[in-house]
Amino acid sequence: MLDKLEAINQRFEEVSQQLIQPDVVSDLKKFKALNKEYKDLDKIVTEYKKYKNLLSNIESAKQVIATEKDEEFREMAKEELDELLPQREAMEENLKELLIPKDPNDSKDIIMEIRAGAGGDEASLFAGDLYRMYSRLAEKMGWRMELIDATEGTAGGYKEIIVGISGEDVYGKMKFESGVHRVQRVPATETQGRIHTSVASVVVLPEVEEFDVELDMNDIRKDLFCASGPGGQSVNTTYSAVRLTHIPSGVVAQCQDQKSQIKNFEKALKVLRSRVYEIELAKKNEAEGAQRKSMVGSGDRSDKIRTYNYPQGRVTDHRIGLTVYNLPAVMDGGVEDFIEQLRIAENAEKLKEGAAA
Repeated sequence: MLDKLEAINQRFEEVSQQLIQPDVVSDLKKFKALNKEYKDLDKIVTEYKKYKNLLSNIESAKQVIATEKDEEFREMAKEELDELLPQREAMEENLKELLIPKDPNDSKDIIMEIRAGAGGDEASLFAGDLYRMYSRLAEKMGWRMELIDATEGTAGGYKEIIVGISGEDVYGKMKFESGVHRVQRVPATETQGRIHTSVASVVVLPEVEEFDVELDMNDIRKDLFCASGPGGQSVNTTYSAVRLTHIPSGVVAQCQDQKSQIKNFEKALKVLRSRVYEIELAKKNEAEGAQRKSMVGSGDRSDKIRTYNYPQGRVTDHRIGLTVYNLPAVMDGGVEDFIEQLRIAENAEKLKEGAAA
């Protein structure tokens, strides 16, 4: 492990030097890539330096115990060693985790799509509840959420809502939320108190830069239409809403949230780019035979990942068998426990793979 950490430290020094070179500063694509690498390496190097300092202190304490004649000094060194050794174990575990190869998309912002599935109006209401849950989570995490497009349900909630979320390592935390979310509860319209089951799907896409995927604007058809829903006098009177179609793949993205056609175009293009990137990434992984069916990974969109049972106040994540009985807190944005446990489970898988390799 020390050899790996020293190699990372040397690479960190190289990247630091490259970032101040004029030819790199003037090349935006190269500068962004190196700057991202610098940030990723910085976390590891900072911990590595702390670890080296700790090892030095352990060695010094052992030296005192072995050579010092004064019994009081030796006792002090033994007490210090008793404190330092558990710290070394904890630090080594942390460093092992930091050395696990990261998904290059983990540090990216995301496009999140929430859609009502089976269950009629109740599914739309549940999609609205999930949107609120993620809004509250974003507030807690200090992330910024921005509405891109929404189609409201007839009885409230949303048939579909698309948002952008930006902040630190958003994709790395939120990628586990992709899949089918199931709710079991008595709908407000149910007169006989029967429990209904409804579903909503969540898709989390990494927001990609222009240089991550090349889109030829000649391959994109742009359609304008009148925005619908709330929005003031401009709704249904101006062609500000934008629908973009990527002709080669058939992928469609639209935005009608802004009054400005230009802003709607920019948002729709952002979504289109992320959707095309996802398709290209899936093809690449398949071609390389690298599409690992992870127990906890972002997985298949059709996989049922979590159940929210209102009568029992229970939330169960089916991938890791985690059940909690604090549903109101979860629906108020308290999803961190699930995210953390899923991250730990994924890292455990990667460590096993590394050991088997």
